[in-house]
This record gives sequence, C-alpha cells and structure tokens, in this order.
Amino acid sequence: MYRSFMLFRSLLAVALAAPSLAATAQLHLIPEPRSLTSKGDAALRGGVSVLCEGCDSEDRFAAADLQQTLEQRGIPSGNGFRIVLHRLAQYPEAGFTDAMKPEGYTIAASPGTLTLTGASASGVFYAAQTVKQLIVASPNGGFVVHLADIRDWPAMKYRGLHDDLSRGPVDTLDFQKKIIRTLAAYKDNIYSPYFEHTQQYASNPIPAPPGGSMTADDARQLVAYARQYHITVIPEQEAFGHLHHALVWEQSSALAETPHGSVLAPGQPGSLPAIKSMFTELAALYPSPFLHIGADETEELGKGQTKPAVDSRGLGPVYLDFMQQIVTTLQPLNRRLLFWGDIAEKSPDLLKAMPQSFKQQTIAVAWGYTPQPKGFSKYLKPYLDAGFETWVASGINNWSRVYPNNNYALNDIQQFTRDGQAMGATGQLNTIWYDDGEALASNNWYGILFGAAAAWQPGESSIPDFQNSYGEVFHGDLTGKLDEAQRELMAAHALLKSAKVGDGSDGLFWLDPWSKDGQRYASMMRPINAELRQHAEHALRLIAEARAAAPAPQQPVVYSLVNQLPSNPTSLRETDAIDALELGARRMDFIGLKFQLGDEIPQMYARISSEAPANASTHKGQLDITIELADINGINGRFQDIKDTYALIRDLYMQLWLRTNRPYALRPVLDHYDYTNGIWLGRIDRFKSAQRQWDDLHTLPPASDLGFPPAS
Repeated sequence: MYRSFMLFRSLLAVALAAPSLAATAQLHLIPEPRSLTSKGDAALRGGVSVLCEGCDSEDRFAAADLQQTLEQRGIPSGNGFRIVLHRLAQYPEAGFTDAMKPEGYTIAASPGTLTLTGASASGVFYAAQTVKQLIVASPNGGFVVHLADIRDWPAMKYRGLHDDLSRGPVDTLDFQKKIIRTLAAYKDNIYSPYFEHTQQYASNPIPAPPGGSMTADDARQLVAYARQYHITVIPEQEAFGHLHHALVWEQSSALAETPHGSVLAPGQPGSLPAIKSMFTELAALYPSPFLHIGADETEELGKGQTKPAVDSRGLGPVYLDFMQQIVTTLQPLNRRLLFWGDIAEKSPDLLKAMPQSFKQQTIAVAWGYTPQPKGFSKYLKPYLDAGFETWVASGINNWSRVYPNNNYALNDIQQFTRDGQAMGATGQLNTIWYDDGEALASNNWYGILFGAAAAWQPGESSIPDFQNSYGEVFHGDLTGKLDEAQRELMAAHALLKSAKVGDGSDGLFWLDPWSKDGQRYASMMRPINAELRQHAEHALRLIAEARAAAPAPQQPVVYSLVNQLPSNPTSLRETDAIDALELGARRMDFIGLKFQLGDEIPQMYARISSEAPANASTHKGQLDITIELADINGINGRFQDIKDTYALIRDLYMQLWLRTNRPYALRPVLDHYDYTNGIWLGRIDRFKSAQRQWDDLHTLPPASDLGFPPAS
C-alpha cells in the first residue's frame, strides 16, 4: 500500500506541476547564472513547501527567508511544489568544482521539485535567492516556476555597496536593513557605510550630529542583522582627508592641515592618537576582517602645516609615510585596511618600494566613476604592479542629479568591473555619493543591482540583458514598461549632454532662467525643451500603465478553496523605487517646462505691452488686456505653473526622503524649495501690482521694472 501511495503522490506532483506545452518564457535573472538549462515552466496549483531537513541554523534561515518571501508575494505554503535545500555533503551527486565551493550552488529541476545544493551556508542561501526569481507571476493569473538546472558561482570574492552617510542623507536603521536584504538577494556580500562624522564615538562625542548619526547600538544591530544574510559590514571612517566636520571644532584645530579645512595634518602630535581612538571603537563595533581608512582627495596636503615637508620631499613621500604610520598604529587591531587609490596611484615607483608588511596589511581600492574609452587599467596597474591586493570602485552616478545618470553608471560599472576581473582585482565596491545632500536613496536600485550582477558574473556583463530583466525581477512588472521608463530617463540625460547643459543636474533644476547664468543656459535649452519633456512624460505614462496593469489589492487577499492561489492580481513590488522613478521624471519634465515658461512670460508681456495703448481707450480693449495678463498671472497663469510644480515636487520629495532617511539634513533641501518658490512668489506679487496699474490707470510698467529679461 505504501508503494502505491508513493506512486500516486509522484503522479499527482507531476500532474500539478508539469511543464506547459507552450514555449518557456524567457528567464530574467539578476545576476545571470554561469550555466542554465531550461526545462520548461510549471504552473503552481497547490502552494509551495520549502524543506530543509537536518539543516543547521544558517540553512534553516535561508529556507525560512525563501518561504516568507513567497508568501509575501501571495504564494501560500502547501504541498503542490517542493523546494529542497541541501548541503553538498548530503547531496554529493551535485558535483562541485573547487571554484564553486566557497559560495557557489546548483539547482536541479525535476517534476514537482527544485533541489538546491551548496557546499557552504552562503551557497545554499544564494541558491534560495535565485529560486525567488524563478517563481514569477503569470500574465494569465497565478504563478509559474521556471524549471531549470543551474550551476553558478561568483567571479569576484568581494562584492558590495559603499553607502555615503555623511553628505546629508543618513539612512534609518530600518532602511539599512532593507539595503542588507536587497544586497543579499542579488548575491552581494559587503555593505560599507561611509563616515566622516556620522558614527558616534565615546572618545570624541562632539562631531556626530544629534539625530543624524549612528549609535554604537545601531552598529551592533546592523552587524548582527547582516550576518544572517551573509553580508559583512565594513565601516569606512575617513582617517586623512574629508574630515572637515571633525576639524571645524576648536578642540581639533591643531590637527588640521589648514584652518577649518578637511585634511588631517601628518606630523601633528594628536593626529595618530585621534585615528587610533576612532578605529579602536570601530573595530569593537564592526567585527569584520576589514576596516576602511579612506585617505582619498587629500588636496590640501602641503598647503598648510606640512608645506615645508612637501616642498622638500614631495607630496607622494609625505602622503605614503603618513599612510604607513596609520597602518602601523592600527596594526594591533589585526584588520586588513582598505584605502582609496586616487592619491598614491600617482607615485607608482614609491608604491613598489613600500614595505611588504604594508602591502600585506592593506587593500588598495581604485575608483573611477566615468566610463573610460581606453579602459580602467591606468587606475589598477600601479597597485597590481606593486603587489597590492586591489578592489575596484565604480559609481552609480546618483550624486547631484534629479535622477541617476544611468548612461554613465551602467557603462562605468560594466567596464571597471570587467577590467578589474581581467587584471586580478578581488573585489568590487559599487558606490553611492550624496555630494549636494539632495539625491534620494530610492533612486539608486537600478545601479545597485547592476553592480551586484557585474561583480558576480564573469567578464563583461550585458547592459541590454540587465535592462530587459530589471523591471520583472525587481518590481514584478510583466509589461516591460518600467524598463522602458528607465530608458526614457537615460535618453533625457543623453539629450541634456548633447546640448552641453550638463546631464540632469540638480543645479539645472534650481537654476533661475532669468538670472545671468539662467539666460545663457536658456539659449542652449531652447532647441531641446520639447524633446526633453517628451522623454520625461513618456516615462510618466509608462509608469502609470505599469501600475494599472498590476494594481495593488484593495482588500485583504482571499484564497480560493480550489487552488489556494490569490484571487487578486499580484501588485508591483518595491513601490518606493517606482515613486522615485516617477519623481525623477517629473523633475526632468519640469526642467524643460521651467525654461519654456521662462521664455514665454517675457514674450507674452512684450506683446501685451505693445497692444496696450491701442486697447486702453475702450472697455472691450481694457478687458482683453486684463484677460491676457491673467494668462501670465492668474488661475491658469504661467507663474502659477512654476509655483505649483515646485510645491508639488517639494512635497513628493519630502515623502520619499522620510521613507528611507532620518529627518536630519532634510531641512536645507526643503528650504531650497521654499526659497526658490519664494522668488517666484515675489515675482507674482510684482506682477499683481502691474495688473492693478492696468485696472486703475490702463498703463503697464516696463518689463525691466518687473525683473523680466529681454524677450527672446
């Protein structure tokens, strides 16, 4: 009877989860596995069970995380389809090479079952992350699983994100945990928060801003949380340059290279003790094998207290001597020390002459954030030739932008990571920077995910393949419209670059079109304003259509008694990122609109002023001018278009900021909105005076009295 029951059960599983006769849909996976053999699609009709018998706590966490994710997407637990997690020792037939064992995995598909195998806990975990992408919503309702045999392992040992917490926005701890979960889901294993003054230190409590810095307890919670997801937290505390927020305090003034500057002066008695105290605390809070000492962009070096030494010995020797002193001072912490490579790479002969102990204790992180037609070897070669372990640092180009310039970001990430792999770099840090304190964290996922893919995948990662996969994988968008919307904003960036007005900078968004600089930029914007707005508005339409195709449920999910599947359609995921994409498109559209209206208002007023004398003597003529003036300043006036759009974008911006960041540093950005809108409100008031003059005297003041530039 038992054998009959098992045969029946096997046949039932085949019937419930048999591949469809239709061709298998294209598999969209981020990162792309090294080896994949598709075995068709299977409809899920009875829920999913995730099994991990005899597993340790780490593998049980991977199983629970997978089950929870599926349930959150509306796929209930049940016996219709099985996902079985194993270690290699339990399932040796999986056949692992030595390269696969540290973090690699296999997935084997059979009717009704996916078998996941890893030689390590991280391998099992990454297999489970891939399965999250193999089970997708069906356009016809319900869910399907893409059955496939997969063999996969990473190209680079260290893969991660460098997160700027010091240029304005400071993530909430909850959002940092979301970053951890997301990095892990796409197989990154490093998270590196960047501190200039936003980690609190008991040894020096003054620089860290209240409400805008991480406490010791925050750090401990973050590390413990990340460990579950196989993420190592590597703090970067600047130890040489970028220390203005610490050196501006009087207590530290003697340590500054220049008064109230940004560079710590080598040779000052308190410099090394200050570094030692910070990093001793960091080492206790962040027990990773690594610490990051920064040391980039030390442009002030040799311009202040160290000028005599630099004049006599040269910049390179003074810089590298102090770096060696830092490494020696921190040696008792027993950590590998990462440092940025931009300064020392200019002294290749000195690098070769550095002591072997220095090279063994450090890792040089070469950085370059703009695509290089001739490749990135010039950033890597000085360190690799000198015998340093080297990582690459690409950038997602989010800084000082209304939305990241992904034309630069994707090509930079692709090329730098490719060259790093080819030359032997062991790691990648994909970087986020908030230079003007304004960029939104929810803008960044596109570049973050491509960075994760490029570091995991060998060789040159395909940008088109990523662009075709992102919307479905990250958002659950089956229409492709969110992918197309991303391309529209990339086209908008390219158009701005072609006009030589920048590439979607915040500065262009804020620029007053009637200012001296604004009039110069207005002349360059005129040929592209309409096309720029078409790209942005097409993106807005595509976003709306994607949302309409997968609306959020309006009531709690009700499961059918027949098939145990959600009766409501699956809604889009990661909606904060979709909201940020929409806001980016709105801001890009407003750049074009603002310059259009900046031209139209003076033109309209010039025409009205020329018509006014002839119309002043008749009631109808007076009324006609009054109506035309209201087109500039009235219920539907051009002034109101500018005022209202700034106000709307301000409120949408504030909402998105507070979903990810602490309130700290939001006020200066909102003040910028309020100040800029105040300029236009002042112009509205001056124009109202002109309108009253027309009503009372039937004359109009000259355009120059209203602050108008000459009509173009």
